[in-house]
Amino acid sequence: MNATSYSALPSTFRSLHHRNFSAFCSDIQNPGYVDCHSNCNKSTSQASLFLCSDSNSRRNGVFGRPLCVNPSGRRNLVGPAFYSLETSAYDVAALESPSRVAEEKVGVLLLNLGGPETLSDVQPFLFNLFADPDIIRLPRLFRFLQRPLAKLISVLRAPKSKEGYAAIGGGSPLRKITDDQALAIKMALEAKGISSNVYVGMRYWYPFTEEAIQQIKRDRITRLVVLPLYPQFSISTTGSSIRVLEHIFREDAYLSKLPVSIINSWYQREGYIKSMANLIQKELQSFSEPKEVMIFFSAHGVPVSYVEEAGDPYRDQMEECIFLIMQELKARGISNEHTLAYQSRVGPVQWLKPYTDEVLVELGQKGVKSLLAVPVSFVSEHIETLEEIDMEYKELALESGIKNWARVPALGVTPSFITDLADAVIEALPSATAIYAPTSTSEDVDHDPVRYFIKMFFGSILAFILFLSPKMITAFRNHVI
Repeated sequence: MNATSYSALPSTFRSLHHRNFSAFCSDIQNPGYVDCHSNCNKSTSQASLFLCSDSNSRRNGVFGRPLCVNPSGRRNLVGPAFYSLETSAYDVAALESPSRVAEEKVGVLLLNLGGPETLSDVQPFLFNLFADPDIIRLPRLFRFLQRPLAKLISVLRAPKSKEGYAAIGGGSPLRKITDDQALAIKMALEAKGISSNVYVGMRYWYPFTEEAIQQIKRDRITRLVVLPLYPQFSISTTGSSIRVLEHIFREDAYLSKLPVSIINSWYQREGYIKSMANLIQKELQSFSEPKEVMIFFSAHGVPVSYVEEAGDPYRDQMEECIFLIMQELKARGISNEHTLAYQSRVGPVQWLKPYTDEVLVELGQKGVKSLLAVPVSFVSEHIETLEEIDMEYKELALESGIKNWARVPALGVTPSFITDLADAVIEALPSATAIYAPTSTSEDVDHDPVRYFIKMFFGSILAFILFLSPKMITAFRNHVI
């Protein structure tokens, strides 16, 4: 589906249901993939976290047995990722019947970005990030440069990134917070009569998604709900993680038959909206003049090309999310002015505008004195909230003339939020469907030795010219280093 046909769709995608995992995955646009998770020499204490209903022991931050795998491979998918999945309601009593409980072993897989836990992890983490073709989308002719380019960028960016992580304690707290969320969801499900194993799979650092999937297979899970911890869908977040799942499931006889349901986005859920409104309402009271405060939503950005060319629904979903939150606040008598901007852009390409740093300066120039920052695309504290927003953007705001600054915390394990995620899992269970995704024929083309030689030869020449061009050098100096 091209950008034109995508724009003709309704602004909300809630009526679209993808009950077939294979069909959904085939919609994710992907320029090709080379797995870069090869650092499996980590201590087993950094293995995939999983919460088993028959064990409450926790060792070294890990629930259950340690696991380490070393996956690799290539895969190609075609078609844009533009759908929002929301499963329908079902008869909970049927699921909770004694016979059904006895035969079902429910698993919940939480997907997240991951983050370096020590300063020495920063450079390899960045390599994994930029080696993902959903993060840096190279033309087909240049795909063989994905890993070399990722290596170059990760080495150049590592010193600055290390400074950021050092400023927040020497590493990302994302894994611990996600582990806590997993435990909280497991307990919330048990309170609702659903026994489950809850797993954590990270995209770019330990515990990798591949590790969690291997444990799911070992545990012989019979019904799985995949819950990305991203409220809004984007090719670069949920889409990338699901692409990994599709590759693993496609090549495994057991997994391909496992009933799976994916909660593709959940920004529109009432529990999430009210939880966000609660946090905003509470933080507004910290100002001497709450009604004068500008509510400043800052979301993680994505390249414009993802939205306009690949049909990424992220911008539409983000704007609808802000609308729903403000509607909830207005229903409570809170009618503050608000605005939305996008942060964390990288590289010499155009990202979604307006940019957070530029808007902060403009607000200061317009005389805004009180501002409440809301990290709307994050449900866990990490580098982009603790360092980028709390330090860099706060300093910029104060320098721009804004006198009063506060920030809404990430949802974390807020009870109302966790309860809503548990409800989302329960609602998704009946739509789980056994899957099978046939191998794409495009992979056969990639193995044609003549085509491969031609692409390598001419691609190498073009890449050499590209990397030595003054424009590219300037771009790297200004946006990457």
